[in-house]
Amino acid sequence: MVGAAEEEVVSKRVIVTGAGGRLGAALVREWKAAGQDVVGLSRLELDLAQPEQMRAVLGAMDFGVLVNCAAQTNVDRCETHPEEAMQINAHAVRTIAEICKAKGARCLHLSTDYVFDGAKNSPYTEEDPVVPISHYGESKRAGELALLDVSDRNLAVRVSWVFGPDRPSFVDQIVKRAQAEEKVEAVGDKIAVPTYTLDAAGLMLPLLFEVPASGVLHVCNDGECTWQAYGQCALDCAAAAGMALKTKTVGALRMADLKAFIAKRAPYTAMSTEKLARLTGRRPRDWKEAVREYIGRYVAHRG
Repeated sequence: MVGAAEEEVVSKRVIVTGAGGRLGAALVREWKAAGQDVVGLSRLELDLAQPEQMRAVLGAMDFGVLVNCAAQTNVDRCETHPEEAMQINAHAVRTIAEICKAKGARCLHLSTDYVFDGAKNSPYTEEDPVVPISHYGESKRAGELALLDVSDRNLAVRVSWVFGPDRPSFVDQIVKRAQAEEKVEAVGDKIAVPTYTLDAAGLMLPLLFEVPASGVLHVCNDGECTWQAYGQCALDCAAAAGMALKTKTVGALRMADLKAFIAKRAPYTAMSTEKLARLTGRRPRDWKEAVREYIGRYVAHRG
């Protein structure tokens, strides 16, 4: 007689929501290339502001893991539209998690370093207290809690300063500005860690089925930097790749001087990836190496 555990066949299909975004698009492409059965859903196909549509679309699909990359990530919009932020970043996450649980599937949800208040001056671990200081941070933390409340098999994956080839980011913008302007500046008093989408895809791959981790996990590149140092590295790499720049130096700005900012930003939110290394045996490479590869492989070819 076949036991219940043997009868249960877990689908190996992976659903990625937010597949039109910078990280979601990279996960779909890289995981397909690695041989995974992956289906990406863009915002047009799955709108987190429409719970009934979410239930209808996901309820009709077969999958063993869902990776939610969809979110409202405009930090200042979240500050002026807190109800929208909570609906998309928290309530919708609970709905997705409940759908997954009903199917016997795990849910991996992408979260953020904005859940921290920046009071530390050494990399945050997954065990450190979480104290959001913006509506964006609050909504993302609420999403984490909802995810883990529905099932202890779920995993909240925190990333920060995401860059990659699928949508322009700070790296692309600073290089473009340096090509057109003789003076460029970036914030010099906020520290975090860049996350290269292609590296994140490789680091997260074992988490789908091989290492079914749960709880909270930090996934980003190694090291830490200010926006200014991040931008300076990008310009150094662009110059080394032969790109024509009007300036090769990034000046420093202070967060306090940026009047366009509505939401508060924590001064320090670098994250430790020691737990990731322990679980998967994979250590992220230094963020500067990732930026160098990205500039050489993608940005330099665009001119």
